[in-house]
Order: sequence, then C-alpha cells, then structure tokens
Amino acid sequence: MSVSETGSLSSFRSEARTRPLQQWWALTARGVSKVLRNGEFVFAFVSPVFLAVCFYLPLSSLMNSFGVSYGQFLMPIIVLQSVGFAASSAAMRASFDDTEGINTRFRVLPMPTAVPMCARLATNVALLVVSLICATVACAAIGWRPMGGVVGTVGLYAVAFTVGVLIALLADGIGLVAGSPEATSQAMMLPTLILGMMSTGFVPISQFPEWIQPFVRNQPISQFVNVMRATDYGALSWDILQPTVWWCAGLLATAVLLLVMGSRKVRT
Repeated sequence: MSVSETGSLSSFRSEARTRPLQQWWALTARGVSKVLRNGEFVFAFVSPVFLAVCFYLPLSSLMNSFGVSYGQFLMPIIVLQSVGFAASSAAMRASFDDTEGINTRFRVLPMPTAVPMCARLATNVALLVVSLICATVACAAIGWRPMGGVVGTVGLYAVAFTVGVLIALLADGIGLVAGSPEATSQAMMLPTLILGMMSTGFVPISQFPEWIQPFVRNQPISQFVNVMRATDYGALSWDILQPTVWWCAGLLATAVLLLVMGSRKVRT
C-alpha cells in the first residue's frame, strides 16, 4: 500500500470516528427497517388485542357484578404486557446480532462502542411507542377512559414509558449475555409470563390464596400496576410510588451490569 493510500485510509478512519451521530442514525434506520420486515409492528398491535379479548370477554361480566369496571381495571396490565412484548423483541434482536457476528463486525469498524447499543435502544423505543399506542387503542375498545385529567394521563404514560425503557435495556443486556436466541427467549418469556399472571393486573389481590398474597402484592408488576392505576385516578402518593421507584432503580442497575458484561463479551 502506498503512502498516499495509507494516508487516505487513516483520514477516512479519523473522519468516521468523528461522525458517531451519522453512524447511530444509520444503525437505527437499519434496526427499524428490520423491525418492519419482521412484522414486529403488526405483533405490537395483535398482542394487546389478544390480551383484551382473552381476559375481558370471559371475566368482564363477573367483575362488573362486583362493581368493578373491568376495562378500566385491565388497562395497566395490557399496557405492561405490550411493553413486555417490545422488550422480548429487543432481547431477540440483540441475541441475533451477537450470534450472526454483527457485533464482531461493528467491533472492527472505527465506531464508538456505545453507538450500536444506542441504536438498538432507539429502535426499541420506536417499537415501544408503537406498542403503547396499540395498547391504548385496545384498552379504549374495551371501555377504558382516562380518569385523572391531563396530568394523570401524562403521568400514566410516563410510568409506562419509563418502565418500558428500563425493561428494554435489561432485555438488551440479556440478549447480549445469553449466548443464543433460544436461551434468550426462555429468559424473557418465563419471568414475564409468571409475574404477569401472578399479579394484581388481571384480578384483585383478594382473589388469590392468602399464602401467596404477599408475593403477588409486592412483586414488580403489581407495583407498576398500582402506580398506573393510582395515576390514572389522580390519587398517586409517595407511599404508592416508592416501591416502584426502588424496583426501577433495581432494573436500571441490573441492566447496566448486564450491558457491561455483554460489551466485554463482544470485545473478547
């Protein structure tokens, strides 16, 4: 290679290093186009509709007989389950990028280490927003209406969005660390399914056996549901919010730990 060619290559690499924003934008566009090709936006609509149909139709009459508007009652868990779908998709994309060697290719490019992760996060946020919109449409169809005014409704979606971003970060770390799409799928599906069903999202706490009520009451999904309901009704207090703040802090710490482990794994 001639001196001029070497200089040109060095100049190109130096120039590429100074353009992380363009790199982030290109990788984000790649991620969003992949989401479109895989039909994930379609599943983002199907998922909340499926939940609404499966739980609202058989249980609405029973719950309404107890004076509970079941469409209003179900709204938080339908939103959170839609958020969980977005997180599962995030984990699978991170896992496929790892197993297909995409992350290894990124490592040898003149690109900051944080750019691929930030691009995946932007893609996940796009899918999360679509999931929240689709969940809102499904909930409105079964009778949910915002009860807390503008402030309550904004607070409701702020909680859902914050939880969604944290779970997406956690899922991204799981996808990097798990090592295979199969392991990633199991790591995401079982906790989401168990915590969702064993929460106060679908039925009140009084409907669970007494021996399991402490777990149901204090696990994260139930706490997120409680905060969203209180916000929706304009009755949020620090006592209700505090457990969710601690759970979010725990999710963030775990996500950072997994992302650091995943980044080290990619670099080796």
